[in-house]
Amino acid sequence: MRQALIVGAGEGFSAAFARRLARAGHAVALAARNTGKLAALAAETGATTHACDAADPAQVAALFATPQAAAADIVLYNPSFRVRGPVTDLDPAEVRRTLEVCAFGAFLVAQQAARAMLPRGRGTILLTGASAGVKGFARSAPFAMGKFALRGLSQALARELHPQGIHVVHIVVDGGIRSARRPDPGQDTLLDPDAIAEAAFAAAMQPRSAWSQEIELRPWVETF
Repeated sequence: MRQALIVGAGEGFSAAFARRLARAGHAVALAARNTGKLAALAAETGATTHACDAADPAQVAALFATPQAAAADIVLYNPSFRVRGPVTDLDPAEVRRTLEVCAFGAFLVAQQAARAMLPRGRGTILLTGASAGVKGFARSAPFAMGKFALRGLSQALARELHPQGIHVVHIVVDGGIRSARRPDPGQDTLLDPDAIAEAAFAAAMQPRSAWSQEIELRPWVETF
């Protein structure tokens, strides 16, 4: 049985991806700061749960010391944090936290994943990006900074790790994601989490002769 790890697990895309992996026969590990919110998803998918602040080096190292994380051949980094507002009013501490969660944590998880995968000569690291990683929006400078950094990290990792058998994919989620709090009016104007999960799973299954380094996903009405 193949093993997968989702860091920053919750509802939406990450939950849909956990279900997709479980249907394909993968053993799934779910990591989040608050594992209580994962109980229903863990029961549904048979996943293990692990408490971890992805921006804390010690906690990420402890996560990958567990057999489930160390054995993962698919790792998804999905945490997100953002603060919005005029640049003149932003709280520096919240800006730092945005960068820590969006980019520094991704580095920590990718580093540990690579250390585990390289001796095996195979594995896939998926990094969840956003529209903000390719275009910065007004009043959203911290999120743009974090997601631009994430995209740069993904490119650097791919150039280093692809020749060593580790597939790195940056997933640009360019649009709003459908949820119970954000229902779609019925015209597919929002991304369906299951559709994102299906695309991510397909990327993870790509043969190495035709690997994607980045995929962009958007509803048909989204401009770009």
